[in-house]
Amino acid sequence: KTKYSKLIFRKSDTVPEELHQMVQESFLTLREHNCFFQDLVRIKGKDFLTPVSRILIGNPGCTYKYLNTRLFTVPWPTEGYDIKYCSPQIHDACKALMRLNDYLHIEAVKALQGQNLFETKEIEDTTVIDREQSFATSLTEQGSVSKDQSDICVPEDDRSLKNRTSYNLTLLNYMDPLQMLYLKQEPYFGMGNMAVSWHHDENLVERSVVAVYSYSCEDSAIEESNEQELKGRNPAVWHVGLKVAWDIETPGLAVPLHQGDIYLMLDDLNMTHQHCVLAGLSPRFSSTHRVADSSRGTLEYILAQCELALQNLQTDSDSTALSLKSLEAVVVKQVEEIHNEVEFEWLRQFWFQGKRYLKCTDWWLKPMAKLEEFWRKMEIMTSLVLSEVRKEQQMEEQRNETVSCFLLLLKERQKLRKEWTAR
Repeated sequence: KTKYSKLIFRKSDTVPEELHQMVQESFLTLREHNCFFQDLVRIKGKDFLTPVSRILIGNPGCTYKYLNTRLFTVPWPTEGYDIKYCSPQIHDACKALMRLNDYLHIEAVKALQGQNLFETKEIEDTTVIDREQSFATSLTEQGSVSKDQSDICVPEDDRSLKNRTSYNLTLLNYMDPLQMLYLKQEPYFGMGNMAVSWHHDENLVERSVVAVYSYSCEDSAIEESNEQELKGRNPAVWHVGLKVAWDIETPGLAVPLHQGDIYLMLDDLNMTHQHCVLAGLSPRFSSTHRVADSSRGTLEYILAQCELALQNLQTDSDSTALSLKSLEAVVVKQVEEIHNEVEFEWLRQFWFQGKRYLKCTDWWLKPMAKLEEFWRKMEIMTSLVLSEVRKEQQMEEQRNETVSCFLLLLKERQKLRKEWTAR
């Protein structure tokens, strides 16, 4: 009641059947089209292949970075964007997940409003797991067309509440535990096999709600074993585990997850607690909806950064020769930082993952071509800086300052290029 009060659980029978059907079909469609991929992530300087396979779906131009790997959204059908999918089935799958996203947004708003009411009244007898039905209206009654989240009526004084629940992407996970040769054991509470180890979700808007839809492909043998009396958790059933961060004295919590169950991690729970996923026996999909911190993670952001850098490049009026407008250290530093950002946070991250996105859509190819064009111009700008600082007419003090910050960024670029080449 006190340690896990911000975990909200919804049984599958609280979710409209029509939504279940659409979402579960979309999972199976994406698996049939081989759209789930294991990620190569970097932890403490070493690369690891994730046991879980993933795909990111969300707002066009959005990205999500975790464990030094940036994933790029397969865009869901968004008004005003020209998105071509590899098949109508993939379009329908992305549309279904967009519907789920809208549904979970409404659920998260309600859950936060309920939490605020609870805190205001200082009610003490609450339950960790809320099994009440909170969304009886079916999608059909709402209107089957997915609405933009900004259309949902939220009072003005709840603006921050809306921002903390307006999901811009979902990270889909898939794993078949019987295909895994080895799964780590949960080390603190004896909870059994872990599909995902203890962690906080990264790169999220502060105090934003994480909403998860779980779909395990259970069979009759597993359902029979559920009826047996077992001590501890049933190893055949998937669970989400929670613990207080950096605390193994407080008992951990393991909540069973069945087909179509939903759970919400409210407010600061993702920071004060860690969670893990405990493997069952059957294959499982999940759709984990997040408010990703988009301050530095959108296509719009990086294109604006490139435009800013290229403001220091000019074409001489008498010829087609290129030159720099300024050699001030602060200007050179800004341009070279953006140069590194576009190369290592965007271009290399995208192409390092190969052509995986082309299994769904070619949407990212044009933006990447544009970023490569900007990067080539920044390579020219780097050469121009080198050329200018060699000239003797440069004032020594200004030249030393420029060279000093310039060299630091060139060394960083060289180091990162070696790392990426090794990877």
